[in-house]
Amino acid sequence: MTVRQIEGEFETVVEVLRAAASVNTDVEAYVEPAVGATPRRAMTFSQWDRAADGVAGLFAEGGVTRGTVVCLMLPSSIDYMVAYAAATRLGAITSGINPRLGSHEVRSILERIRPAVTVIDDGATLPDGPAGTVMNRAEVVGAFDGDPPGAWPELEPTDPVVVVWTSGTTGLPKGAVFDHRRLAAVAAGTDTLSEPGDRRLSPLPFAHVGSMTRTWDEVVHAVTTVITPTPWKAASAISVMVDERITVAQGVPTQWALVMAHPDLDSADLSSLRVVGTGASRVPAELVAAMRERFGVPVIVRYTSTEASLGTGTVPGDLDEVVATTVGRPVPGVSLAIVDESGSELGGGEVGRVRIHSGAVMLGYWGGPPTGPGIEGVVFDVAATGSVLDDHGWLTTGDFGFVDSGGNLHLVGRANEMYIRGGYNVYPAEVESVLSAHPGVAQVAVVGAPDPVLGEIGVAFVVPTEGGGVSLGDLRCWATGSLADYKAPDRLAVVESLPLTSMMKVDKRALADRVDQAQPVHAVQVRKQ
Repeated sequence: MTVRQIEGEFETVVEVLRAAASVNTDVEAYVEPAVGATPRRAMTFSQWDRAADGVAGLFAEGGVTRGTVVCLMLPSSIDYMVAYAAATRLGAITSGINPRLGSHEVRSILERIRPAVTVIDDGATLPDGPAGTVMNRAEVVGAFDGDPPGAWPELEPTDPVVVVWTSGTTGLPKGAVFDHRRLAAVAAGTDTLSEPGDRRLSPLPFAHVGSMTRTWDEVVHAVTTVITPTPWKAASAISVMVDERITVAQGVPTQWALVMAHPDLDSADLSSLRVVGTGASRVPAELVAAMRERFGVPVIVRYTSTEASLGTGTVPGDLDEVVATTVGRPVPGVSLAIVDESGSELGGGEVGRVRIHSGAVMLGYWGGPPTGPGIEGVVFDVAATGSVLDDHGWLTTGDFGFVDSGGNLHLVGRANEMYIRGGYNVYPAEVESVLSAHPGVAQVAVVGAPDPVLGEIGVAFVVPTEGGGVSLGDLRCWATGSLADYKAPDRLAVVESLPLTSMMKVDKRALADRVDQAQPVHAVQVRKQ
């Protein structure tokens, strides 16, 4: 299928999809791969555009107008993206809710957004809350060929398009708001991850910022998004990469380690790959080297936050060590700064808060139901927004890091993970980076735990290598070879696996709840210095 470059100036993502439907009519926009007895399902750009018109007619009947909210509590699917496009062309704001969120989190979101329409999966239920008109998935699919609304609203590039909710690992989720202009900025900064005609496999749920803010990029580049089957399995990921001729494959390091260890990889024809991407946590240098050798393509790392949408990344040609130990340099359109607690910029090599500036940074945090259409009707949480976003558009992230002499950003930890041991700040990511290089360590996570003498101490949860073993003394000795002695862990818990969040990141909250329990398998403590 020949892909044509879309030309012209566009002000909204709706205009971009209309153009794609005309220019790349028969190019697949989304694919749900065959899984077991479930057949393959695909939708072209023209079919997506037509189906969105029909669902927009259904939504309009349900009370959706410019400035209202449509809530989607659906799994990643073609139907999700049709509903998203339908809401956008009505001038509505789409709020995706990951179906894996708990009822308390879902209720808190519904209460703050008060949607006109909420779409749920067939057979699913909602917790009590202001959900507006509730539609099930089958009802939405039935409207694909339906009549569009009698009239379309006039949209502005400043109209809010989506509210993306943070993971909520330190409290209730916060909603980051993005407009059409910010989606266009994301498209301009995606660089090497998007080329016209790419077929992209990504494990991110559609409610995530990595999907919700990337529609402009995917449409303008005629990218075919191949939806990862759930639950994620290495065998199915390999099969999909082969069958769907994937050019851009993305995953977190945990997933790539499982793919590399799976026997199906030996005979898999992955010659279609152009690049493989990863992020969310540190990538062991040996894994980067193994991936590069097996796939024969560049391995790149990306870093951002929900609020920033764009951030930094490595590029093809970077050394394995750079990919393994850094998150690269600012992508096109992004400025980066490292600052102290007073906001003053620090020099190279100094650890401080990571700040990001770009046209893709969120407008602010959602504060409550809209009071009317357009940006004027959005209610922001002024206090929460002001705590991270200044008047010049600089976003202070929750991450600490430093910039090396090559301009690459090194992350050393998150503000909510840092602990203070005997008056000294300790960043878990920095300790994990050193401990993960120990030959007996397959995976490691470090969390802070209360201590009556030192205030807080470090607890290392370690998954040992197969047939290997580790001791606390071993790890402390290893750590102090590279780090200050107060950064070495004080306790060791040897576990079979690390708990993961829905985003396949290590669940630090779950580990923190386990530091004083008899489980995991083995824990020892040394005399504190």
